[in-house]
Amino acid sequence: MQVNIEDKNSVKKILHFEIPNEDIKKELNKAYGELRKTASIKGFRKGKAPRKILEAKFSKDVHADIAPRLIQDAFSEVLEEQSFQIVGSPKIDPPELNPETAYAFDIEIDVKPEIEDIDFKGLSLKKNMYTVSEDQIDSQIHMVRKTLAQKETIKEERPVKEDDFVLIDYEGYVDGQPFDQTPKIENYVMAIGGNTLPQAFSEKLIGVIPQKELEVEISYSADDPDKALAGRTIVYKVFLKEIQEEILPPADDDLAQKLGKFETLDQVKKEINDTLTTGNKKRVHHELSEQVFTTLLEKHPFEAPETMIEVELENIVKEAEQSYSQNNTSLEEAGLSRDILKSQYRDVAEKQAKRHLLMGKIIDQENLELTDEELERSFEEMAENMGAKVDAIKNFFNKDQNQLEYFKHIQLEKKAVGIIIDNAEIKEVDPDQDDTTGRETAKSGTETETQEDREDA
Repeated sequence: MQVNIEDKNSVKKILHFEIPNEDIKKELNKAYGELRKTASIKGFRKGKAPRKILEAKFSKDVHADIAPRLIQDAFSEVLEEQSFQIVGSPKIDPPELNPETAYAFDIEIDVKPEIEDIDFKGLSLKKNMYTVSEDQIDSQIHMVRKTLAQKETIKEERPVKEDDFVLIDYEGYVDGQPFDQTPKIENYVMAIGGNTLPQAFSEKLIGVIPQKELEVEISYSADDPDKALAGRTIVYKVFLKEIQEEILPPADDDLAQKLGKFETLDQVKKEINDTLTTGNKKRVHHELSEQVFTTLLEKHPFEAPETMIEVELENIVKEAEQSYSQNNTSLEEAGLSRDILKSQYRDVAEKQAKRHLLMGKIIDQENLELTDEELERSFEEMAENMGAKVDAIKNFFNKDQNQLEYFKHIQLEKKAVGIIIDNAEIKEVDPDQDDTTGRETAKSGTETETQEDREDA
């Protein structure tokens, strides 16, 4: 057997096989010999049918049986001799077997790139020292007040102003006739300047005094997400009933008690501060992780196998489909398609594939393993994030070992990132200032990062 290995690039190879005709004939002789013992041919006793008769009647089936076996045996032999780390499934378009010639075929494989040992110690990383400000807390308190706000009718006679709320009835017409897709809506509360209705509604209503009828003409673009309105011109007949103002409750202990789990406003502020602090911690660790990946990839460039990129793209598309489905819509209704998403997110998928390869190299290089305690802690964290019970998470993975192994690998990647950060030289900087004016403190990652940070990656 002859085998030539063609390197299309560092992660794609084409194996060119040629099996001698002598070997083909041996396989055919063996196959027809076995077939003669069992074949029932009219006019011949079992075991006595001539070879030419068997070939005329069964050659197609015999060839279809022998060819895959020849391919599998040849491929297995090469894999025993070579140290390929194959990714995904081999690609082959097997030709028909010709008894009179050698059997030649090609197998295309993707392989993991050869990545040299990675010296990850002493990386220079920048750590933004985010702090929670009073303005941030006040902003969150304001949002709470907005959710508990009441709307009251303006008693004075005045025109609509920006930031008002209005109570309206409206109905859409096409060519002077009511349009089924824009039926009459009564007692609709609309925020002037909001985005629940087209901006033209706000523009038309500003300056109008209540108890007034008016028309709002909207020309929808041809690519509007609402297919029923796309390309149409709708004339909305609007009746402005009243102006309303939003009355926010005062920021006091009564507000806290309305939330159900607090007694004082200070408790609410502390909860907000803790939540924002946790968010900042996760943000910092994410930024450090991205710096780790970017820095190491610059020092150790390599190609990612197309198979791995396709897997990442498929995951991205599935997540998008699920997200749209949860909102009772689809990619198509949003003017998208699987091909469009794959084109838009190819770079993201490639980076993700490289991340897995890079971290996988470090995991192997450092012989990292996940302890039972670390796995249990990962289950608990996942359960907390999902609002589920730990046993439910475990049961899910126990039913799908492939998902469990993938989950374990992701945790090992987090562990690898944590070790790299622990061994980095970290410069603390003020995110609101330039690097040169920020606070600088060169420390080891051990002093600046915690195990909790790594688990939140």
